[in-house]
Amino acid sequence: MRQNPIDPHTEPGIPGPGGRWWRDAVIYQIYVRSFADSDGDGIGDLQGIRGRLPYLAGLGADALWLTPFFSSPMADFGYDVADYRDVDPIFGSLAGFTELIRDAHAHALKIIVDVVPNHTSDRHSWFEKAVQSGAGGPERARYVFRDGRGQAGELPPNDWESVFGGPAWTRLPDGQWYLHLFTPEQPDLNWENPEVHAEFESVLRYWLDRGVDGFRIDVAHGMVKAAGLPDVGHADQAEMLGTAVLPYFDQDGVHEIHRAWRRVLDSYDGERIGVAEAWAPTAERLARYVRPDELHQAFNFHYLTAPWDPGAFRDVIEESLRTSGSVGAPTTWVLSNHDVKRHVTRYGDGELGLCRARAAALLTLALPGSAYVYQGEELGLPEVLDLPEEFLQDPQRGRGADDGRDGCRVPLPWSGDEPPFGFGTGGSWLPIPARWRDLTVAAQSEDPDSMLRLYRRALRIRREHPALGDGTLHWVDGPPGTVVFIRESGSGGERLACAVNLGAHTAEVTAYGEQLLASGPVRRDGDALELPPDTAVWWNVKGGHEEER
Repeated sequence: MRQNPIDPHTEPGIPGPGGRWWRDAVIYQIYVRSFADSDGDGIGDLQGIRGRLPYLAGLGADALWLTPFFSSPMADFGYDVADYRDVDPIFGSLAGFTELIRDAHAHALKIIVDVVPNHTSDRHSWFEKAVQSGAGGPERARYVFRDGRGQAGELPPNDWESVFGGPAWTRLPDGQWYLHLFTPEQPDLNWENPEVHAEFESVLRYWLDRGVDGFRIDVAHGMVKAAGLPDVGHADQAEMLGTAVLPYFDQDGVHEIHRAWRRVLDSYDGERIGVAEAWAPTAERLARYVRPDELHQAFNFHYLTAPWDPGAFRDVIEESLRTSGSVGAPTTWVLSNHDVKRHVTRYGDGELGLCRARAAALLTLALPGSAYVYQGEELGLPEVLDLPEEFLQDPQRGRGADDGRDGCRVPLPWSGDEPPFGFGTGGSWLPIPARWRDLTVAAQSEDPDSMLRLYRRALRIRREHPALGDGTLHWVDGPPGTVVFIRESGSGGERLACAVNLGAHTAEVTAYGEQLLASGPVRRDGDALELPPDTAVWWNVKGGHEEER
């Protein structure tokens, strides 16, 4: 029997102040502009979210992560922040955010907001002053400005490339270059400057004082750059993200920043948390972000990118549990987000992708730790691959024919038979396909076999079953193509088994008790269960058995 190391001080299942709610929370990601529109302008907003809180509470979420809603010119849809202490008018107002916090907490939903510390907007007052100050001006010390190479400084300071393609440097008319690891409208801050540290501590406290329960930290692996800004020596650097050492990502100095922020979070009651969006070349490097004095969680992109293969899934689950457990942190599990193709499409699209997505949901929600659900995955939404050209606005487009993120950001279908399917009264900023009429929340609520009903049942069981959430996992030998494991409650009295068939043929697995939930049709004869390909099942375990490994 193999047992994963966990924090011995964990209090599984105890929510709210005094308990570590974040260790096994189900956190629902809201891409604000695509969730619900309250004012008819075609763009989702805070009041739209507020009106859908009963849906989110009924789904079974514990917390909501909101993408940036701060003042922004929207060059990268809010990840270019012009004012970290105000709400952009297209999303609402500070008063509206206060109402949202109050109502979310009344529904027992916590609120996590995005903070973007690697860069600001070029419309931020700091950068505008830096441009006006000229070369050598003190305002430029807040950003990464350098003289160029070449006889007249006409070449970029080094060979760094933007994540969105092209050089990571832009030259100003006065001859100096500034660094932007993303769009030119997103200049990188200089975290060697104490002013930057003080400003972001103030920003964190500003929102914590308003009642937020935590922060998702954008590009948490960024901020600190290698001394001397050395060349990478390779092209296509975006393809190296998360797999290779880069002089501008995952530098050791970022951990001092996160330790300082942890001290800020710990100074507030209610277990306020920090969640790292961090790409690291190894699971061991990623675990550094969630050491006991740093952040609470880090997104598990190694799990998200795992191919549909039993060996690959088991390997990434084992490695994730081992490395996070080594520092006493919970593991997170995520299948989709606003930056990647929806997993229904990644898993094969159509009926195949949908079957696999249903099975992946049960696999993910049965694993130890915290699960993230991206809006619309509970509806089985696929990637929209045929958006009209005039609607494509993602700055990441241009690296290749298939590289934009617009298709995973199409607004949610809520009700009705025609677009925009209840999203709002004034259309939607990205067109919702007419073929989604059977995928709306209203339609799926009436269908007992829908993806939405599967998620609701799975999340209810997850919340009620003592063996799910934080805790241990024991692998069980299963037929080829399957992944089988058992979860056990902290008291050892109740257990739940999960079996997933990721192979090409029906597998016969042993069912040890009452079946709780299956992602698709299964046939059972006594203790023998025929598990079709791309199908998962949960059941209560009765007694012990010798096949655990």
